[in-house]
Amino acid sequence: MSNTPLIEVTNLSLKLSNADVLSSITIASTDPGVTMVMGPNGAGKSLFLRCLHGLTIPTGGSIKIFGNSILGTSTDQAMVFQKPVLLRRSVIDNLKFAGSTNTQRNAIDDALSLARLQDKQHFPAKLLSGGEQQRLALSRALLREPKLLVLDEPTASLDPASVQIIEQVIQDFTERGGKVIFVSHDIGQAKRLGSEIIFLHMGRVLEHSVASAFFNNPVTDEARAYLNGHIII
Repeated sequence: MSNTPLIEVTNLSLKLSNADVLSSITIASTDPGVTMVMGPNGAGKSLFLRCLHGLTIPTGGSIKIFGNSILGTSTDQAMVFQKPVLLRRSVIDNLKFAGSTNTQRNAIDDALSLARLQDKQHFPAKLLSGGEQQRLALSRALLREPKLLVLDEPTASLDPASVQIIEQVIQDFTERGGKVIFVSHDIGQAKRLGSEIIFLHMGRVLEHSVASAFFNNPVTDEARAYLNGHIII
C-alpha cells in the first residue's frame, strides 16, 4: 500500500433540519482495493457517499480524493445508486450518451459485453430486468474510465447471476488500479470483496480496519451486535 491517502476525510459533519446526521468523521484510506461501508439503517452511509461524490455539501470538514479537495462532482469519479438511473433510450444509446466525444465504438461494444447485454443493445433500457438495469448502470459508469467508483448498495435485491457479474466487474476494476467505496448490508458480500471496512453508527465512524480484523475481532459492541444479526438502536 502507498502511504499517500487515496481518500482523506477530516472532521466531516453534516446537518439536515438542525439534526446532526454525520458527526466528526475523520478517516484516511491508503487501501487501493474495495472499502466497504457498513452499518445499520440510518447510520448515514448513503449521505457519507454523497458527500464523497460531491452531491451533498457537508456542513463542515474537508474531503480529499487522490489528494484533491472535493467541491463538486469530478470526472475522476463515478457513482452507481441502489436504484438505477437510466435514460428513456435504448441500452446502446444510454452508453453512447455517457461516453465522451472521443469514445470509440469498440469501447461501447466492450461496455455492452461487460454488462452481458450484447443481445439487448437496441432494447429500451427502462424495460430491462432489475439486474440488467444495474449492470447497464455500472458499465455506463465505467465508460468514462473513473479512478474512483462509488457504489450505494448496487446489488440489493438483485438476482444471483447479476450479483455475481457485478462483483466480478468490481474485482476486475480494482485489479486494473481502480478504487471502490461500496455500501452494502450483505456481510457475505463484504467478506468476498472488502479489503477494508468502515463501520458507521448514528453518523459516526465506530470502526475502520482491514476486513479480516473487523470480521474476526470487531472492537465495539455495536459492530459485534451487527455482525451477529442483532438490532442496533
